[in-house]
Amino acid sequence: MTAADNVCYTLINVPNDSEPPSEVSLKADLEKGEIKAKTEALKKVIIMILNGEKLPGLLMTIIRFVLPLQDHTIKKLLLVFWEIVPKTTPDGKLLQEMILVCDAYRKDLQHPNEFIRGSTLRFLCKLKESELLEPLMPAIRACLEHRHSYVRRNAVLAIYTIYRNFENLIPDAPELIHDFLVNEKDASCKRNAFMMLIHADQDRALDYLSTCIDQVHTFGDILQLVIVELIYKVCHANPSERARFIRCIYNLLQSSSPAVKYEAAGTLVTLSSAPTAIKAAAQCYIDLIIKESDNNVKLIVLDRLIELKEHPTHERVLQDLVMDILRVLSTPDLEVRKKTLQLALDLVSSRNVEELVIVLKKEVIKTNNVTEHEDTDKFRQLLVRTLHSCSVRFPDMAANVIPVLMEFLSDTNEAAAADVLEFVREAIQRFDNLRPLIIEKMLEVFHAIKTVKIYRGALWILGEYCSTKEDIQSVMTEVRRSLGEIPIVENEIKKEAGEGKPEEEVSAAPAAKLVTEMGTYVTQSALSSSRPSKKEEDRPPLRGFLMDGDFYVAASLATTLTKVALRYVAIVQDKKRQNSFVAESMLIMATILHLGKSSLPKKPITDDDVDRISLCLKVLSECSPLMNDIFNKECRKSLSHMLTVRLEEEKLSQKKESEKRNVLVQADDPISFMQLTAKNEMTSKEDQFQLSLLAAMGTTLKKEANDPMASKLNKVTQLTGFSDPVYAEAYVHVNQYDIVLDVLVVNQTNDTLQNCTLELATLGDLKLVEKPSPLTLAPHDFANIKANVKVASTENGIIFGNIVYDVSGAASDRNCVVLSDIHVDIMDYIQPASCTDAEFRQMWAEFEWENKVTVNTNIADLNEYLHHILSSTNMKCLTPEKALSGFCGFMAANLYARSIFGEDALANVSIEKPIHLGPDAPVNGHIRIRAKSQGMALSLGDKINLSQKKASV
Repeated sequence: MTAADNVCYTLINVPNDSEPPSEVSLKADLEKGEIKAKTEALKKVIIMILNGEKLPGLLMTIIRFVLPLQDHTIKKLLLVFWEIVPKTTPDGKLLQEMILVCDAYRKDLQHPNEFIRGSTLRFLCKLKESELLEPLMPAIRACLEHRHSYVRRNAVLAIYTIYRNFENLIPDAPELIHDFLVNEKDASCKRNAFMMLIHADQDRALDYLSTCIDQVHTFGDILQLVIVELIYKVCHANPSERARFIRCIYNLLQSSSPAVKYEAAGTLVTLSSAPTAIKAAAQCYIDLIIKESDNNVKLIVLDRLIELKEHPTHERVLQDLVMDILRVLSTPDLEVRKKTLQLALDLVSSRNVEELVIVLKKEVIKTNNVTEHEDTDKFRQLLVRTLHSCSVRFPDMAANVIPVLMEFLSDTNEAAAADVLEFVREAIQRFDNLRPLIIEKMLEVFHAIKTVKIYRGALWILGEYCSTKEDIQSVMTEVRRSLGEIPIVENEIKKEAGEGKPEEEVSAAPAAKLVTEMGTYVTQSALSSSRPSKKEEDRPPLRGFLMDGDFYVAASLATTLTKVALRYVAIVQDKKRQNSFVAESMLIMATILHLGKSSLPKKPITDDDVDRISLCLKVLSECSPLMNDIFNKECRKSLSHMLTVRLEEEKLSQKKESEKRNVLVQADDPISFMQLTAKNEMTSKEDQFQLSLLAAMGTTLKKEANDPMASKLNKVTQLTGFSDPVYAEAYVHVNQYDIVLDVLVVNQTNDTLQNCTLELATLGDLKLVEKPSPLTLAPHDFANIKANVKVASTENGIIFGNIVYDVSGAASDRNCVVLSDIHVDIMDYIQPASCTDAEFRQMWAEFEWENKVTVNTNIADLNEYLHHILSSTNMKCLTPEKALSGFCGFMAANLYARSIFGEDALANVSIEKPIHLGPDAPVNGHIRIRAKSQGMALSLGDKINLSQKKASV
């Protein structure tokens, strides 16, 4: 018998502080008490029997004084009581009293109240004594014709379980149910009857289905689901039947029930690989995603679409549906949008890229007008990246995309603007024909840029790619416009003085922080007028950045001015104009240096920035050819080299992906004939329904590794010592969101252990689902106890507890054996994942929990240590292999992983090889871990600490 067929008993919660009543008092309550007292007494009897008490003296009392009562609560409780009470004598014969009980069942089966009839029929499904069931068969058959559907559907269930367990009691059950099904109108009754026929007599079920195959779309959804399951199983077992039923599955794709549509689409894909079938199933999935409001449903169905795409022949069909897939972007959930955009990007081809770009451009424009939602910025960023990828793969599209995206450089959301900037930088380098358009657009939006990082990037692009005299003049104009009146120091002091005249009070108040309309901080001078001033708001952007003390942008500006000045000198022949332009550039640099050294800005200029600006001044004053080459050629070469490497990496990953998908068949590969295939060889033809059932029960058939040691025995934890009176060991089975403990308990004594109970408790984010029930263990007997523990997050958890038992005949208190702790390994929940550098940096800045682990290892090689950490923590190295190759004595690498609960874990490895200590000296350094939750950061740190050292062979 499989786990699915095991009987599930009714479990009732017992208050721990209640005193168990005596048999005499219970007998008195059951005989003479009011209905309320009898109800309470019956509940206590049920609880005591569940806890292992026998109470044989009460059986006749209950039959005489409780069984004749018509109270519904009593009737319900009696059904639970008859389910659990021992019905046989120790030698296996049925108790004489059960004849009276059987008569009571018969009366209940003929009771005028449909609830009592139905609940009695449900109870009969749990009976395993054929002597009790035999006299009831006429009454059960009669219930099939009852006016109420509740009675009829439970009668079908009762007949099914009796037929399955004791076929001799009702040999004509399939025929009886088939006739019942033909005449039945209620959906739930038809569903139960059809289910029975599927399992009891599949041919009859198919005969019935053949007669009504054209009416299937009019059936209720519960019956339609069962029909889909039957068709799948029949076609799976006998592929020649496909043609007969595939039309029915097509019809069910139009069902009003989302569950039926989902199952029908999944079945259709497994039964047929014809393009029309794949298209119909994919269309059905897309409709489900759009119409269903639950985000989890959307994500599950999207995963099914992604699975379809993995097949090379199906991918071509899905490419035609890209525009339909993009309709899913109307969903506000970011995760759904992310998956949708990724899927669309994977499927896009030269045929539909233009339509895709039009839709994405519309979506980008929409995000401008939306009132700021927390995910709007992230969605905008996703759209920008998708358009970026489209433009790189299909260069013809870049001209359409660039004007729309350039508007975002002035966006307040720095992340989206940074992505646009990265895209623009790549486009201007790759596509020479687009350079004039990009420069023109960049000059248009330059004055509106609000964030310093974007301003810096825009300056670099203008300095690098402005090559005509007009463009260079425009850059200088824009810089002067953004800098305001120069020299800056004199101008600022004049402003201070000008605004200080009307009021002579000058206070040395503490500096007050003010925020400009651009969202940046400016500082009011300590020596300023006490009258509020609005001068900060009037400052041009670049001057605002400099007054904030952000002089890194000044160093960038100096480099840009040097590049354009050197280029201007090369283009313009007129010496006077050459000198004028160079002098203006040098004046700007000098005034910025002067400002940095003054006390006006919020923070003084750093030495690095001073050196950079001074170098630029020196280069402009000398104008040597070598410096011209470095500034105007080498910089661009570096960018070109970086973009080439990145493009190669992308191509390599795409190639690997396509190789993974392409199923190569060698000429001498053996042909597998389905009819000759052994059951264990049917790898690609597993029964999907059976697999999903096994997965739900936590018994997924995992292919064990070839290593003979990789068995369940490796995961067995010993809980007690060999000399303890009770020996216990547990197999810990981790199944995604829960842990199943399979505990073997062995009685090593010569006594019978009564009420032997496994008591467990948890520490961490673990929760015990149910309390294991008590056992009675004979001398030297053993038993298996299962306990379920729910896992809520990725934290190191500990399960601890003890086993308590009574020894029969002993007067002492309960005995107790304390169990060893079971440590739940975090590695079962962490999986390698990848993210972009920008996402990594963003998460690194956002996550508030950091754990710093000092390297303490016996490994002497840097690369070997890194790979050891990767293998022991399930993390993925984001730093490319090229960056880690070679040996320079130190190494820095970024690692990333994700838990099954969606939690991110980041780590940065900074290690070095102390050469002065000799070649065998171990690696030293530290690993910094960052995570959103404290538990994740600490647990991962503990794991790294425990597994740093390599086990000596």
